[in-house]
Amino acid sequence: MARMQLVSALAVGVLAFGALSAGGVAFAEVPANIAKALADPSRPAADTARDAARHPGEVLALAEVKPGDTVVDYIMGGGYFTRLISAAVGPNGTVYAYQPAEFIKFKAQYGEDQKAVAAALSNVKPLNGPMAALDLPDNVDVLITVQNYHDMHLKPFPVDMAAKANAEIFKSLKPGGVFLVIDHAAAAGSGITAADSLHRIDIAAVKSEVEAAGFKLEAESPLLASAADPHTASVFDPGIRGKTDQFILKFRKPK
Repeated sequence: MARMQLVSALAVGVLAFGALSAGGVAFAEVPANIAKALADPSRPAADTARDAARHPGEVLALAEVKPGDTVVDYIMGGGYFTRLISAAVGPNGTVYAYQPAEFIKFKAQYGEDQKAVAAALSNVKPLNGPMAALDLPDNVDVLITVQNYHDMHLKPFPVDMAAKANAEIFKSLKPGGVFLVIDHAAAAGSGITAADSLHRIDIAAVKSEVEAAGFKLEAESPLLASAADPHTASVFDPGIRGKTDQFILKFRKPK
């Protein structure tokens, strides 16, 4: 970030959060469209109960989700972020909610959740092709994946799954588009070895893989970090579930 941009960013008001970047501390303000999405009274109570831990306003601000945008929620899970993004992009925007066919085959509820979200929100379009043959729409503004990047290194998938997916994501995004990755941190230096057993991944491995596809790392945020996480337990372990150390990486496709 240039010095003038940095000074301007530091002037942002109370609704800001820190993110480490090459230029120092960058700030992203939570804009009105995202604040309105968070305050939507139609949001499920189960979603709003998770807001304090997940910081979705700050996350979507960092991803630069704007009204009218086309956004891919890559591996949408239960649709927590899909619903928020839908409201944030508004009626002139589009959200592609991607649920891998392999996940739906493993657990039918993933398919039911996708159908329910798409039926309830007119600007949400479901995608459920196989991750091993990923085919995303073109000219996308933002792609966000939350706690699922490591899944591309699960043993059932080909060893080059992540490389092929990152290449497709790069192709899908328009020049200047944002690829935001949030995941559970593994021990430093562990690479992808904990992906299948602990559902974690080393932040350095993610940076290396995504940058190899042509993306530039623009910022990383400590917003979801937790020094109390020893990185040795599965993220599903009751002792650590919901309290894991997570990293946020913001990549951009060069213009």
